[in-house]
Amino acid sequence: MNFADAISLGREAIFVALLVAAPVLIVSMVIGIAISLFQAVTQIQEPTLTFIPKIIASALTILFFGPFMLALLTDFMARAFTHAMTTIR
Repeated sequence: MNFADAISLGREAIFVALLVAAPVLIVSMVIGIAISLFQAVTQIQEPTLTFIPKIIASALTILFFGPFMLALLTDFMARAFTHAMTTIR
């Protein structure tokens, strides 16, 4: 494996990590903004109010997008191992 292959593998790994983390982060951000707006409108400043909805939304997002995340990771690992085996020989 040369320098270009290592850079390519690292770039692809970062891209896959972003794709895997994106659904949970986006849903958590939207829930957080919605709860912040609710707290600003009602003037309820309870700090624990944000945690439970975010945890539930994150768990549901992982449950819903889990097969997509797993498929991305397994596909990336299969390509990485295949590429590693072809460059070794």
